[in-house]
Amino acid sequence: MDAATKALDSILADLNVEQRAAVGHGNGPLLIVAGAGTGKTTTLAHRVASLIASGVDPGRTLLLTFTRRSSAEMLRRVDGILRDLQAAEGIDQRTNARLSSRKIWGGTFHSVASRLLRRYGKAIGLNPEFTILDRSDSADLMNVLRAELKLTDAETRFPLKGTCQDIYSRCVNTQWHLEKVLKQAFPWCEEHEDGLKKLFGAYVDRKEKQAVLDYDDLLLFWQALVTEPKSAEAIREQFDCVLVDEYQDTNTLQSNILERLCPEGTGLTVVGDDAQSIYSFRAATVRNILDFPKQYPATKVVTLEENYRSTQPILEATNRVIALATERHAKNLRTQRQAGDRPLLVNCRDEDEQTDYIVERILEHREQGVDLKQQAVLFRASHHSLSLEVELSRRNIPFHKYGGLKFIETAHVKDLLAFMRLGENPRDVVSGLRVLMLLPGIGRKRAEQLTGMLDTDRPGFDVWSEFSPPSATAEFWKPFVELMRTLASRTGRKNDMSAEVHLVRKFYGPLLERNHDHAKARLRDLEQLEHVATKFPDRTTFLTEITLDPPTSTQEMAGDPLLDEDYLILSTIHSAKGLEWDSVFVMHAADGNIPSDMATGSEADIEEERRLFYVALTRAKNRLFVCFPQRYYFHNRSRSDAHSYGQLTRFLPQDVLTAFDRRPAFLDDGPEDGSGVAASDVTTADVRARMKKMWS
Repeated sequence: MDAATKALDSILADLNVEQRAAVGHGNGPLLIVAGAGTGKTTTLAHRVASLIASGVDPGRTLLLTFTRRSSAEMLRRVDGILRDLQAAEGIDQRTNARLSSRKIWGGTFHSVASRLLRRYGKAIGLNPEFTILDRSDSADLMNVLRAELKLTDAETRFPLKGTCQDIYSRCVNTQWHLEKVLKQAFPWCEEHEDGLKKLFGAYVDRKEKQAVLDYDDLLLFWQALVTEPKSAEAIREQFDCVLVDEYQDTNTLQSNILERLCPEGTGLTVVGDDAQSIYSFRAATVRNILDFPKQYPATKVVTLEENYRSTQPILEATNRVIALATERHAKNLRTQRQAGDRPLLVNCRDEDEQTDYIVERILEHREQGVDLKQQAVLFRASHHSLSLEVELSRRNIPFHKYGGLKFIETAHVKDLLAFMRLGENPRDVVSGLRVLMLLPGIGRKRAEQLTGMLDTDRPGFDVWSEFSPPSATAEFWKPFVELMRTLASRTGRKNDMSAEVHLVRKFYGPLLERNHDHAKARLRDLEQLEHVATKFPDRTTFLTEITLDPPTSTQEMAGDPLLDEDYLILSTIHSAKGLEWDSVFVMHAADGNIPSDMATGSEADIEEERRLFYVALTRAKNRLFVCFPQRYYFHNRSRSDAHSYGQLTRFLPQDVLTAFDRRPAFLDDGPEDGSGVAASDVTTADVRARMKKMWS
């Protein structure tokens, strides 16, 4: 055994048997089925580092993740492992230069697609200077076309822009025909099939005319690149190894891209957990991970079952929940942490008692030394936590909620980015309409006329200098045109992006104060965005990164987001995936909430809801509480005593409940049998006799 091999073995010594088997696998297709808390990231990072240490060129390695943050964390871990290797005795110092993750093609599917399209897009006739529409901009373009095609004039209600965008996206990512998508996912829109066909055709044509791509185009055009023989060969030769994290969250289109990148599965490693496939509303399909061994017959399947997160009593309950799934990769999570409390099913009289119980237990845990931020309350839908939020605010308990509006979706941030997108691409009508309608005196009709003026042979924004603005617009118009000229002159050049954002912010500031409330807080957001822009070399990179993988808030970019020394976590279950806490409270474990009454239309829907419940339970390290309100009051019109009885979630049948302790939220005062009350002189016979006198 040579020195390098010994050094590598020493680095892998802390891994368990299954993890080492995955890390040391050869070049054939590999599926790592990583149960919750089993060290998935550790295993994948060690596999990447092991490949590089074994001679694979980092620049010929593609690592696909689902968020920017997970990609950065993965590469950080890879670098740490490689540094340990460099420090190990016997490593040839001449190899140190290549023991780095800096050249790895790491990122999300969409960011890698953008990078490849800018490099190879000309092979399919794509202008590499394209700009990218985010989801809401795509929906806005849909809305423009709905109006142009007069689809909104129909006697029946034509789907709104967001629904149209969802239908279109589902067609692209599932690779299904419109008729099938409508029938299976949007049956209430089937009567509008012909109108949707016209709309989607116009949408595709308009994007081509404006040189813009939406999220779905990035994957669709990447698929075209690896399908067209010449470009496909060039891209396949670019990579020796392709590794994919969270494979259970991929869709049909992404699976097809991977198959064309690695036709026989050579060099392909995918990691995921079918039990945590919960994103079908984004067109993800659990079939990708379930059918991977069939798709690539030479696949080696390695199952990670040793859990490093939860206690054995919690794992006993979660194993029983997921064991009832109709189809899965079999695994039984285990841990060396045998001691611990059994999960608790808490029976609550109603939602208010559920809230009181959760708050009291959280404060009790805090007094026992468990920080608020080590405790989380999880729920199926964002509105399920409203009562709890009111009570937390009343008691002055700080909390952060996840699963709401993202930073990039706020109006003031979208406004600023629209200026920059229009400067990058004057044909971007969505951005043009947005910025023009910020100006006083410019309505939609005039904005459409002005954007139409840009669609000429005259480059840039000189044509706007000839426009005579209305009096309300006059003081803004000349500075606005000058700003747009400046932005257009910087296109395609490396610039001080902070200075560029500053130019836009200074012009936009007075408009923000006129058009939006809470102006001071919004302006601080834009100042922070200006600071963040210093990290980007040019506008194209800035707009691409901020669009494809946006932060949820400015605080995510700035570092520590908190003013409070401690805070409770409230989160939808979807947003909690991949996270963990000491104590977890799962709210509203009643049918209709878990599973959602909107997600029980098919067996596949119900199975995904089961997986979602499993994800919630497996976030807990030491304490797990599942709360079940028995009464739900009707609050749709006015508060009254009208209520219905809840039914415990179907995912906790009796054989699963044997792994839980069950108790009421609060015990009644005094003995339950009434033995502490003295006998009365009045008997039931006396009471009945009095009643008879009422009609005798």
